[in-house]
Formats: sequence, structure tokens, C-alpha cells
Amino acid sequence: MKIYVDADACPVVAIVEQIAEEHRIPVTLLCDTNHVLMSDYSEVITVGAGADAVDFKLVSLCEKDDLVVTQDYGVAAMILGKGAYGIHQSGKWYTNDNIDQMLMERHLAKKARNAKKKHHLKGPAKRTEEDDKRFAESLENLIRKIQ
Repeated sequence: MKIYVDADACPVVAIVEQIAEEHRIPVTLLCDTNHVLMSDYSEVITVGAGADAVDFKLVSLCEKDDLVVTQDYGVAAMILGKGAYGIHQSGKWYTNDNIDQMLMERHLAKKARNAKKKHHLKGPAKRTEEDDKRFAESLENLIRKIQ
């Protein structure tokens, strides 16, 4: 098993690396040329800044029973199709049972945003220590399930 992280602006990289190192699982961080990542533990792969370049590289690298950390539902759907496991930075697992619903919700939300002339939507809430704990516990549980 390997862990791949869609690392562009990912707030849980340090948590992933800490847990992976404890379990002796290799980690690959993928980012585009607009981001600079360095790691003492993980391999870092930087790809071109084209739209979805990181996503497609990540999907091409991951294999059955690998674990992928991403907040992109489209990436999650593709890695599930390859037999890999996925987890969102919130700690929610992507599964074959929930991915269709998540993709539909994303589509409807985008449709609603596009229907409005002005976008005054707030961004996501600031990440808390509780969010980090929830993610770490969920990641540990998923690793145990895979192993």
C-alpha cells in the first residue's frame, strides 16, 4: 500500500505523513507548479499547472489497495474505479456506496451557483484542532481496514 495526497492546499499533509511514518507506509505528495512542497518523509511530485494535471497524474499512479487523500470528488470516483481507497480531508471515506450521491450534490451546488448573478458565498470554515483529530482517527481506521 502507498498513500497519495492531492497536496495542493491540503491542510492535512503533516497528519498524513506522521501516521504513515508510524505505519511505515510510503507517501507521495502531488502538487502543481504553483505550489512549492518539501518533505523529509514523502516523495514530492510536481506536475504542470494545467487544469486537472495533478488529478490525472494521481489517478495514473495509484493502484488497487492504495490510499488517496483528496477533496476532489471526481478524483475520488476515478480512484475507487481502480480499487483504491479514498478519504476526504474531513475524514469522510469515499466509497462505492456514497460517491454517486456526492457527485450529484456537487453538480447541483455548481448549478445553483451558476444560476446566481452575484456570488457572495462564504468559503469553508476555518479548520479546527477537532477537525484534525477527526481526520487522524478516520485515517488510522482506514489504514487498519486496508491492512
